[in-house]
Amino acid sequence: MTDVLRSSPTAAQRGPRQRLLARLWRHRGLYLMLLPGLLWFALFRYWPLWNAQIAFKDFQPVQGVLHSPWVGLSNFTQFFQSYYFTQLMTNTLVISFAKLLIGLPPAIILALAIHESSRKGLARVTQTVTYLPHFLSWVIVFGILLAMLSPGSGLVNKALVAAGGDPVSFLTDPGAFRAVVIFSDIWKETGWSAILFLAALIGISPSLYEAAEVDGATRWQRIRHISLPGMLDVIVLVTLLRLGHILDAGFYQIYVLYSLPVYSVADVIDTWVYRQGIQNFQFSLATAVGLFKGLIGLLMIVVANRVARRFAGQGLY
Repeated sequence: MTDVLRSSPTAAQRGPRQRLLARLWRHRGLYLMLLPGLLWFALFRYWPLWNAQIAFKDFQPVQGVLHSPWVGLSNFTQFFQSYYFTQLMTNTLVISFAKLLIGLPPAIILALAIHESSRKGLARVTQTVTYLPHFLSWVIVFGILLAMLSPGSGLVNKALVAAGGDPVSFLTDPGAFRAVVIFSDIWKETGWSAILFLAALIGISPSLYEAAEVDGATRWQRIRHISLPGMLDVIVLVTLLRLGHILDAGFYQIYVLYSLPVYSVADVIDTWVYRQGIQNFQFSLATAVGLFKGLIGLLMIVVANRVARRFAGQGLY
């Protein structure tokens, strides 16, 4: 191949195909590194799109994807007319927006605190301790919550009883379950989310802080006029990406934590789809709901991106 390229005419005299081959050969190392990622997307992102057509079919495993009968939009209609549709949408949106609105500020504040800390050793320890819960599975977190919130022997309920109150069954009380879901998610993911904001803060030129100190700016003024504007792009980006998954309320977390007494406030689209699609073998219905979620996520990104561009001057594209 090298000999062929050496003996080939100049770049201006080559045809488009020869120029393409020469460029591919020149950057062959980069393309080889790109190959595993492309294969992953082809196998796990684009190939499933072919099977997504069962959302419009009455899928029968014996007949396969191609030969199952078409049913049009009946699977979507079945979901929209389901008795649980309103409850599922309400629970999903409430939990998702609460995680976004309540969970985002602590991550920003944690990143600012670590960045502003003058004791770098303490900052590194804080950063490590706060993002370690991200690596715990929800099964382990459930065990921790059970030890903390159990009505009989949980530490929180023991403190309530010692203070003269009554014990609360946090994991089976519909009035308390959503708070447990939201705050356990914040505890688990705040440190991990702060890494993005901390990276944005590190990218700000130190000369800006030095100039502000020379001008007599206080720490709060430096955060307000330098750090927060410097993080604005990342904040907008993270918010838009999360809005794209607004109907993903956290399947693994809720599936592990919820139980029959709290279905009215905890059952979300993903857990309902799991019961209908996997346990009741309604694969077409589950796929239709998945497409519906993807469409809503796309619409949310488009609308939020336009709003962000109009009011914040920043957008995803």
